[in-house]
Amino acid sequence: MKNEADACCSPKPLLEDRPLFSLEQAAGLAELFKLLADPTRVRLLQMLLKQGEMRVSDISDALEMTPQAVSNQLQKLAYNSVVAARRAGVNIHYRVVDPCVRELLQQGMCLLEESRDVGTQSEVG
Repeated sequence: MKNEADACCSPKPLLEDRPLFSLEQAAGLAELFKLLADPTRVRLLQMLLKQGEMRVSDISDALEMTPQAVSNQLQKLAYNSVVAARRAGVNIHYRVVDPCVRELLQQGMCLLEESRDVGTQSEVG
């Protein structure tokens, strides 16, 4: 069951009920999608969503990347308030703080899988 803290956003108008996005709104949305348009960051976010919180060294081991490369990706996400860091001694732990990330990745996978299913069905038919 979802609690209020897990809610993605406060109630907003449906896309169909909104006026055409302003150039500023469209640019902001495009920048968000650019931030998420990196396979490493997508995998990193999924890992953090599954684990809750992880150290940079654990993430780098799991992704088979250097800690510096992982830190660079995490800094981009932190700058955009998608993840946050917590220091515990010499370790820095990261977690996803934007509650919309889970739903956005879930919807993205849904779209990807559905489009593949549709493509497969049209090849068969």
